[in-house]
Formats: sequence, structure tokens, C-alpha cells
Amino acid sequence: MKIQNAFRIGLVGTLGVGVGLLILTSVVTLSTIITYIGAALFLALGLDPAMSWLERRGLPRWAAILIVMTGVGFLVAALVLAVVPIIVDQVSQLVEEIPRIVERVNSEEWIENLKDQFPQVPIDEINEQVTTGLTDFFTNPDKLSELAGGVLQVALAIGTGVFGVVIVFILMLYFAASLNTMKRAAYQLVPASKRARFADLTEQITQSVGRYVLGQVSLAAVNGIASFIFLSVIGAPFTAVLALLAFLFSLVPLVGTLSGSVIIVLVCLIPGIGSSPLTALVAAIYYIVYMQVEAYVLSPRIMNRAVKVPGALVVIAALAGGSLGGVLGALVAIPVAAATLLIIKQVVIPRQNER
Repeated sequence: MKIQNAFRIGLVGTLGVGVGLLILTSVVTLSTIITYIGAALFLALGLDPAMSWLERRGLPRWAAILIVMTGVGFLVAALVLAVVPIIVDQVSQLVEEIPRIVERVNSEEWIENLKDQFPQVPIDEINEQVTTGLTDFFTNPDKLSELAGGVLQVALAIGTGVFGVVIVFILMLYFAASLNTMKRAAYQLVPASKRARFADLTEQITQSVGRYVLGQVSLAAVNGIASFIFLSVIGAPFTAVLALLAFLFSLVPLVGTLSGSVIIVLVCLIPGIGSSPLTALVAAIYYIVYMQVEAYVLSPRIMNRAVKVPGALVVIAALAGGSLGGVLGALVAIPVAAATLLIIKQVVIPRQNER
């Protein structure tokens, strides 16, 4: 019996470990699909407050979905029609300016200016190393084949990204149409005595996520519009492209605005495209001031109505979410933290007080 029991324990333990490894391997293999599902569900929850508002005005669910999606489509189309031609034109200008930028960087005047400004730095040695490295790179067939392979990988990545956007959009439509049905099905899995409480918490969490998405998009839009106006005023190069970068980076909480601002300031330092150190300095001062305004004026007014999370917890949640799940993890982390706080306040603490 002891031998049989030991065999059974070993067999069951081995099977358990195997099943666990199979589950982990499946999750890793399906990570891209899981990311698509999470992004689509997150966006559907973000649009749900607008759909629910239309439903409360007497419209059926399908009509509310159609109106909201049409509005989003018109906004995206208007943004594309307004911004893409400018971006294409400015990117073409940038491509045309590349030879002049290279010529400017390699000119004796620019190198002498660098020597005067940074006398301790061996500018000649650095310039020689860079020139030698570029020459070796472009005259080496192996390096050129690697470059071609890299270009092919970039093209494949762009195609995969477009495919992912289409899949996320289709899933978002399905989730938006069946969100109420999905919630009712989840409610049925909870015991009847606790179903009402569970439904109330779920509605609060989904509304919080929706308001958070709208709040983050609003902050990003403010940054994008303000950046376009300010960069146009100071004469920065490629204002439309930089304003679009400011908008996209601001969608990422906590570090998005800072990252986009650093990139914009660095672009303003590139010689030969109408930039200057003074333009970069003015842009840096503006973004430092803007980040303070966003942190202490805009974000509290917009986001406190969406999710009530302490500032320290916002930083921790965003960093942890970004480390675990990348950009999507950083986006989802703050609503998850808000939901966790809501459950602790309304479920855990009352139970502890009853004991």
C-alpha cells in the first residue's frame, strides 16, 4: 500500500505540474490574442458610458452603438484628413532635408562650433569613428543584407500592427454590442444572495474604467492641441508630426507626457531643419510648465471624477502594469487599482468591521 500510495502521489503530482506547464505555455503562446482581447474590452468599456447615456434617452442598444461608433469614425476620419496630409508633407520635407543635415553635421563650421562649445570633448576622434563606422557599414554586403532584413521586419511589423488594429476594432464592436449580456451572464454565476451586491460593484467598476478612458483621451487631446499651437508659434519644425507624437504619448499614463516631451525637444535640436538651441530651450521650458499644469490642475480635475486613486498608488500601479504588460498594462493598471480599492472599501472592510 505504501508503494501504491507513493506511486499515486508521484503520478498525480507529475500530472499537476504538467497541466500547470501546459497552461503557462498556452498563455505565453496566446499572449498576442489575449492582448487584443484586453485592448478591445478596455475600449468597449471606455465607450460604454456614452452608449449607456444614449440608452437612458430612450434609444435601443444597437442604435446607441451605431451612433457612438459613427461619431468615433467621423472623428478619426476628420483627424486623418486634417493631420495626415500635413504629416506626409512634413515627412517628405524631412526626407529631402536629410542630405543637407548630413552635410551640415559633417561641415567644418559645425565641427568647429562643437569644439568651441565643448573643448574637453575629442570631437575629431568621435567624428572620425562615426565616419569610419558608417563607411564600413555601407560598404559591407553582410551589413547591407542585415539592413534589408531589418527593413523587411519593420514592414512585417507594420502589417501585423494594422491587422491587430482591425481585429481589436472588430472585437470592440462585438464586446460593445454584448456587454450587458456578458455582465448578466457573469451575474448568474454568483449565488443569488450576493448577486445584487456583485452587480452593483461590477457596474461601479465598469463605469470607473469607462470614465478613466475618456479622461485619459481628454488629457492627451489637450496636450496634442496645445503642443500644435505652441510649436507653431515658436516656429518649431514639423509641428503636426510633433503634436501627433505628443497626443499619442500622452495616452500612456505617468510617463507618456514626459517621454513625448523629451523626443520633441530633441527633434528641435536637430541642425539643418530650421531648429536651433533657442527653440529647443523654449520648448523644454514650455513642457516643464505644461507637465506641472497637467499634474496639478488638469489631471486632478479630469481624473478624480473618473477614478479616485491616491497619487502614490497611481505611480506604483502604472510602473507595475508597464513592467508586466507593456503599454496596455500601464493603461489598465490604474483602473485595476481603482477597482481593487473599491472592493477593499465596500467588501473587505465591512466584513472586518462585522467580526
